[in-house]
Amino acid sequence: MTQSAPADAIDAVLTEHADLERQLSDPELHSDAANARRVGKRFAQLAPVAATYRKLQAARGDLEAARELAADDASFADEVAELEVRVAELDDQLTDMLAPRDPHDADDIVLEVKSGEGGEESALFAADLARMYIRYAERHGWNVTVLDETFSDLGGYKEATLSITSKGDSADGVWSRLKWEGGVHRVQRVPVTESQGRVHTSAAGVLVYPEPDEVEQVQIDESDLRIDVYRSSGKGGQGVNTTDSAVRITHLPTGIVVTCQNERSQLQNKARAMQVLAARLQVLAEEQAQADASADRASQIRTVDRSERIRTYNFPENRIADHRINFKAHNLDQVLDGDLDPLLDALVAADKQTRLQQA
Repeated sequence: MTQSAPADAIDAVLTEHADLERQLSDPELHSDAANARRVGKRFAQLAPVAATYRKLQAARGDLEAARELAADDASFADEVAELEVRVAELDDQLTDMLAPRDPHDADDIVLEVKSGEGGEESALFAADLARMYIRYAERHGWNVTVLDETFSDLGGYKEATLSITSKGDSADGVWSRLKWEGGVHRVQRVPVTESQGRVHTSAAGVLVYPEPDEVEQVQIDESDLRIDVYRSSGKGGQGVNTTDSAVRITHLPTGIVVTCQNERSQLQNKARAMQVLAARLQVLAEEQAQADASADRASQIRTVDRSERIRTYNFPENRIADHRINFKAHNLDQVLDGDLDPLLDALVAADKQTRLQQA
């Protein structure tokens, strides 16, 4: 059993929850769609906490009444025992809910897949990963927009950028599930270009960023940007657009480069590229703040540059292994078809244990 949730933390949540509820009932709030969405997301985060607290208070009241009855009638002893268990369970749930959480859990994401060492095989594997995330998103009813894609000669991905968004407000958004995917993904299989049937090992990188609702949330100086326009291209470099609608934005102070070519116009591509840039700069600032606060604190956001292998996809054995939590399963075909929940659930459970230890 965990320690009971502190009263001051509960009071703060209940006060904020009530305030958000008042805001949501005000028609003026909904004239600002972005602000209404932010308030709605936060309300969705706090609603389960408030509901669990009310259940706990009700169970405590029932337990007190049952104990009074049991003092005069021993037949109520079983009810007392059951209610004691119920109170303890709800108290543990509430304590867990109030443990330190990731403030971005309700956010949508930008996900980038990049081929690494391994040439065409790496690019084909990168495309397999992108399809895996798209199918996973489809299973959850999320929206996926391909913002940018650069193909290899065999139709794999040299790199691709996806925007994955949930529909409506939720305490557990896209980031809460897919934030674990950042890092180096290794594949072991016989490449289509291998004539001798030998198993090769190659890798692709995945980067995941929480996407801010508005670009204005992140301060970007226009003088720090170099913006280039060019023609969009299709598989194998084939041109698919006769106008210079694709946009490449370089953030000069950091060297971050963002491209977007799949929207209909140059203005739309620029707007989406700015959103991706804002997401990447937000992550960069938060990682720096984390490093400043604690030099040895582990960051959940990983980059390809760190060459941190997080997972291996072994095709001959139909096996997937996540090296961070020693997770192994022999259903690689199902995972690549978007059945990621058992693996992600294990990662969430490991994170929960860590949070409880830090609380």
